[in-house]
Amino acid sequence: MTDSTNETPQTVRTAFARLARENPGLTDIDHKIMRAFEQLMLGCPEITDGRTSAVNICAEAGVSRASYYRSPVARVVKDVLSSPDARRPDMDELRQEVARLKQSEAHLRREKAAEIRDLRATVAAYANQIQVLALRNAELEADIRQLHAQLDGGQEGVIRQLRRLGSDNESPSDMPRLPLTDE
Repeated sequence: MTDSTNETPQTVRTAFARLARENPGLTDIDHKIMRAFEQLMLGCPEITDGRTSAVNICAEAGVSRASYYRSPVARVVKDVLSSPDARRPDMDELRQEVARLKQSEAHLRREKAAEIRDLRATVAAYANQIQVLALRNAELEADIRQLHAQLDGGQEGVIRQLRRLGSDNESPSDMPRLPLTDE
């Protein structure tokens, strides 16, 4: 075991030794609670899932919760667990890490869902714009076909044929403005 792994069990033993010195009349229930807590802190539970909770300490010790809370050991256990130096068993640390990762995953899922909603709204807006442009393009093509049909039909007096763009490399602004109908 490493030094950091040895520190917590040593802290627990020291706290329990001090408790035994200060309270010479510890009962069998108190000793059972101390053994159960040490087992849980070492990560060696026999009955429970290994979490360091009052319920699991009572189950490992085989005592009621009322007996646990009346025992002077409960105060020492609380002090050890609230100490920032106390290293929890690996199972507790892993559970805390799993809980943290679940929260992180939920946060990421919420962010991703919002991003997907925004992207879907953008796609819908683009689809609407494309549809409007396609309809306008179809209208313009129909107008062009109608104008070509009028030109090809030889209907004189309706419109005059303009020079086609690109034939003389002229731009529409360079062309003279002629009336489209004869009057």
